[in-house]
Amino acid sequence: MLRMLKSFCENLRMFRCCRRRAICTIQNSRNGSQQSPKRWHRIILCRHGLSLGNIDPNVYTHTADWRIPLDERGREQALEAGKRLAKLLDGENCFVYHSPYCRTTETMEGIISQLPASSVLSIRSEPRIVEQQFGNFQNFEEVQNSRDERVKFGRFFYRFPSGEAGLDVYNRVTSFISTLFRDAQQMRDSGHDISKTNVVIVTHGLTLRLFLMRWFHIDVNEFENMFNPDNGFLAVMERKTCPLSGKQWYELTEESANHLQIKTRATKPLFPAEDLQNSKKRK
Repeated sequence: MLRMLKSFCENLRMFRCCRRRAICTIQNSRNGSQQSPKRWHRIILCRHGLSLGNIDPNVYTHTADWRIPLDERGREQALEAGKRLAKLLDGENCFVYHSPYCRTTETMEGIISQLPASSVLSIRSEPRIVEQQFGNFQNFEEVQNSRDERVKFGRFFYRFPSGEAGLDVYNRVTSFISTLFRDAQQMRDSGHDISKTNVVIVTHGLTLRLFLMRWFHIDVNEFENMFNPDNGFLAVMERKTCPLSGKQWYELTEESANHLQIKTRATKPLFPAEDLQNSKKRK
């Protein structure tokens, strides 16, 4: 009997504690004082430097896509991107993810060679952000015909024979974004201040665009009007904070948006403000 009474008292104490926390959470939310977890300072996406495949598409017929290296100009672009990144970071730390393809790995190495070694917290090879798969050793004429057909069909849904559609890359990127959030949470849990830490992602042109499409909820029609960034270009997403609620989000810089021909620079609200106002009026 005594044991049952103790158990009842303990459960009652836990119930009251949870109830108090729930009430505080609701009150803070209503007062706009609830703070969002701190996020990375910036998310910076870089397209690899100029590769041998960019110069001569025939390279794909005898060299595996993932083994194609940068050419001399591409290595210079990687160093230039590193210098621009160092200026942008201004002494802040970064966490680097890169596609394991040869050209993106070489670009990553060129970039970090321009950064203080102590500022690079970690480097991770990430297969989910590789190039769209076009098949194995490629037949030049078949691939060119498929590229022409893709323009008519639409870049997002067109599937290359023995390869991927843009939708497949989009799904890969979606999974990777979830990893970004988990990694951020793990760093916060370990006591690391990520508010002054940046994420650098070295990837491929189409993958970069599909990352932005997924993050900013860009629709397919807008995606079809986007174009690849130049080799070595840095697309920068800046963290923004609402001074009233403390909530945070990312916004693509104007320079990046103009370069990529993207109209949507920030995440669209789930319910547009005018819809909420109309809803309140109806009530």
